[in-house]
Amino acid sequence: MATGNLDMTRVSLALIGFGHVGRAFVRLLDAKRALLRKEHGLTWRVTGIATRRHGGALDPQGLDTVEALRLVESNQPLTSLSTRPIPDDVGEFLRQSQAQVLFETTPVNYETGQPAVDNLRAALELGLHAITANKGPVVHAYRQLTSLAREKSRHFYFESAVMDGAPIFSLWRAALPGADIRSFRVILTLMETGHTFDEAVAQAQTIGVAETDPSGDVLGWDAAVKVAALTTVLMDTPLTPDRVERQGIEKITPREIAAARRSGRRWKLVCQAERIGGGVRARVAPEMLPPEDPLYAVMGTSSSITFESDALGRLTITEEDPGPVTTAFGLLADFINAMRTPVT
Repeated sequence: MATGNLDMTRVSLALIGFGHVGRAFVRLLDAKRALLRKEHGLTWRVTGIATRRHGGALDPQGLDTVEALRLVESNQPLTSLSTRPIPDDVGEFLRQSQAQVLFETTPVNYETGQPAVDNLRAALELGLHAITANKGPVVHAYRQLTSLAREKSRHFYFESAVMDGAPIFSLWRAALPGADIRSFRVILTLMETGHTFDEAVAQAQTIGVAETDPSGDVLGWDAAVKVAALTTVLMDTPLTPDRVERQGIEKITPREIAAARRSGRRWKLVCQAERIGGGVRARVAPEMLPPEDPLYAVMGTSSSITFESDALGRLTITEEDPGPVTTAFGLLADFINAMRTPVT
């Protein structure tokens, strides 16, 4: 629904990380430019981009994002776009960008969440909204970053951290306040077609849905981090990946997958957590699921999560064949929500 005549808010954006997701996000921003203006009163410009492989660029008046995309995708540095030298310090980079919002899309660090944690902290300290698609900071610094965001009257959002653009965190934050989550089960399927897991991970990386380090997907670490993130935020119980019982998919062979299929079942990497007494037990392990299981039909690179809560019983959300664009949509939704939602 159109909002009529709006006072326009021009927002300067900084990006740390400019891989598959970061580039898809810039393209989505451009595709949604008219909608952002008409429906939300927002115009935007990118004033800073920092990358590990292609250098960076700064221009408070706005960078040429079309040229930035071309340079990175032709494996050239971004420095030719910059109107000033790029500082090594993240805080100084953000200060010189004069941005109001940071989008952080660097690769996940399972053990510490760095450098993403420091990137987001620097943004919040400077009074920027901080938005990330990175699971690491959610697991390792959720309470600290949320507290800092509140102190600075800014938002720390991370919708894309677990299920790409599917509204998992915002659903419980905005649409279902007061519901108490008792457990959840997540399916993160990489392979079930009889190919090797190496082939499956390679395909998932090609379309931008597997992590840069494939061992995280195969050995279950990526799933463990996602379980830890969901538990930390939605069940209000801080949990690190090393406390998640973890068994990866590396030992499941194509022959075992075929045998399960003949018996009418399917192998899935099931990630789950449930409240037990005063704590939470979390686990990641392959399971053979029967057809009656709500997660049985999840195939390919699709993912699905089933919540059990005191008020709603079971609620299942499925995302089919995500890619960088769906992850980018999560960033876009966080951007819109950050600009229109008062900090409480």
